[in-house]
Amino acid sequence: MLNFAFLVTYSSINLLLLYIFFSIIKFALNWPVVIELYSVVLSFAVCTITGIFFGWYPAKKASNLDPIEAIRYE
Repeated sequence: MLNFAFLVTYSSINLLLLYIFFSIIKFALNWPVVIELYSVVLSFAVCTITGIFFGWYPAKKASNLDPIEAIRYE
């Protein structure tokens, strides 16, 4: 549960900092900057799926190994 709270807090701070950064660019350089909600949701979904897969797959593969064989292999 602590990890989830950390993730939500870190993600919220990160989004806030990005919004501030893009606002500075928008006003300082007069560039049109638009942050769409779907792009934030899509990037979060892609990162979540990637993180879950690349965390779950090696863990699942390692859990099927015999501990003695896994140590002996290296």
